[in-house]
Amino acid sequence: MWTHFEPVHTVTYFHPRARAAFEAVGLRGFWRGYFAGRAAPLGAVEAAPVVAAFFSFAPPVVARAVPAVWQLVTPAEALRARLTGAVQALAELAYELPERHLAEAAGAARPEGRVLGAANAALLAAEYPLARLWQAATTLREHRGDGHIAALVAAGLDPVETLAWRVAEGMPELNLLGRGWSPQEWEAAAGRLAERGWLTGDGKPTEHGRAEFRAVEDATDVAALHPWQALGAERTDRLRELLEPLARAGHTVIPPENPIRLPPLPA
Repeated sequence: MWTHFEPVHTVTYFHPRARAAFEAVGLRGFWRGYFAGRAAPLGAVEAAPVVAAFFSFAPPVVARAVPAVWQLVTPAEALRARLTGAVQALAELAYELPERHLAEAAGAARPEGRVLGAANAALLAAEYPLARLWQAATTLREHRGDGHIAALVAAGLDPVETLAWRVAEGMPELNLLGRGWSPQEWEAAAGRLAERGWLTGDGKPTEHGRAEFRAVEDATDVAALHPWQALGAERTDRLRELLEPLARAGHTVIPPENPIRLPPLPA
């Protein structure tokens, strides 16, 4: 299901209309829009909660954007810009709209321990179907992300170790450089992974490392399961069918090499 609702959410990062909506309210440059839009459900927070909730960014990178973005826009203005851009993007892509099914699944997302998921769930009520669709996808996306971070922490992985593992698995390092970790921090993280037996001396993933990270992904799936259990197998299958054309359309604006590691849907 993640591969079907994530492309709906992800237009907010990659579609030109979404970028333009942030720029229209004074959030020029990708990272201002990213941090203001994604953090806005939390309110006008300082950097520390964003460092914790977003997980993968070096604290100085977050501190350059937050709280400075709140001098340009209020959280409410950032939320309006975020939703406006996403709706305009989806309007170019959408056909049949499964917003009722997706909103029902999002409404079943558990709030406990899920900061971004719960903050976005509080925004679920929206007037227009496309807005409800996008907000529901975003709630499920952040709900799953919160659970993934919990699984990473439980596995003893810090942010730069997690990114170093992704690069060792084959993700282009260029996709992750904007997160602000220094070359020394990257090297030290790879060294720690080698000490744990996750990487070989020349930085290649070991079978032990692959098995350990599969356990993280399995824990992420378990933590994300409740909305789909609440929806039931039959309606979940129907929702997947309804989302597939929109997910495929979303992939037309998502770069093939993307830091989300969103795979293409099978042909």
